[in-house]
This record gives sequence, structure tokens and C-alpha cells, in this order.
Amino acid sequence: MRKLIIERLRNGHPSELIGDHRVDLDLVGDQAPTPAAVLVPLVEHRSGLTVLLTQRTAHLTDHAGQVSFPGGRVEPQDTDAVATALRETEEEIGLHRRHIEIIGQMSDYITGTGFKVTPVIGFVTPGFSLNPDPFEVAEVFEVPLDFLLDPANHARKQLMYKGRLREYYAMPYNGHYIWGATAGMIVNLARRLKG
Repeated sequence: MRKLIIERLRNGHPSELIGDHRVDLDLVGDQAPTPAAVLVPLVEHRSGLTVLLTQRTAHLTDHAGQVSFPGGRVEPQDTDAVATALRETEEEIGLHRRHIEIIGQMSDYITGTGFKVTPVIGFVTPGFSLNPDPFEVAEVFEVPLDFLLDPANHARKQLMYKGRLREYYAMPYNGHYIWGATAGMIVNLARRLKG
């Protein structure tokens, strides 16, 4: 599986989503989206790959209470998206970069809240310890990659947002509701890996 993932990440996929709202880019407004990056951490257990996700705390300004990948906005000291993703991962959950092997990136993803997110994919070697930032992270958990890649688990939902009907993906898993940008990026990963 490792070799297949690396090979498939080299090429784009024509049906990748570029936003979590099927891209009505006018929902973002006239301002340029804020650059951000997330790490899509693929944990290499003997029993198979999992994806490490976080549940954000309920008091945050952006995406409060939502399930997300570790990551955040690009800071001036970050040299690229990889630097942002690794820095944010260390800050948010205490996962040190020595446990992460970066293997590629996916297409930028525009969120309805005005971020342009670069998903950075990395294999994570087990044996790490986590130290989540209690201000930002309520919980860290893992989901089997096979579950997330299965199109049967990619539910399509709708809601009203800024006076317009908006579509998004959702992937409920063991009491966690994975949706919006995180689910959209997972759908892109599934499409990329399918080839």
C-alpha cells in the first residue's frame, strides 16, 4: 500500500474537488484566501494504515469543535507548506517531525471560511507520543484509512450557508462527525489513490 500511495500522489486527479462547497468561490468573497497547510498523517501500524485526526476545542474562532487534520495558517517564518504543516502539527498535538516522512502534497483546497489549504501527506512511524495543546485540541483519534477511502462512507449532505444551499461531504465514524473541508480533502485523497 505504501508504494501505491507514493506513486499515486505524483499525479493529480481530474475530478479532485477544489473546495468544500463544490466551489462557489464567490462565497469566499473578494479577499484572497488565507494560505494554510495541514498534515494528513498516515500512521503505519502493523494491522494497517490509519489517519490521525483532531477534534478542535469548542471555543476557537475558526472551525470550533470540528474534526480536522493538524495544521493552520502559514506564518512568515514558514518556507513552504511542508514547513507550515510540520510546525503546526508539533504545536497542536506534539507529534515531532522525526516521526514523519513527507511523501507528497495534494491540490490546494479552498474553504468557505476563506482559507486556501495545502494538504501535505506524510507517513507516521508508530512509537510517537502526543502532547495535545489543550487550548486548541479537545481530542486526538485515529480512523482506519480503508474506512475513509471507501466511497460508501462519503455521504453527501446539504445546509444553508450565507443564504445559499451548500453541499458537502460527511463521514461519521465512532461518534465523530468528519465533514466539510476535512471530508473533502479525504475524498480527494480517495480519488487520487483510486487512480
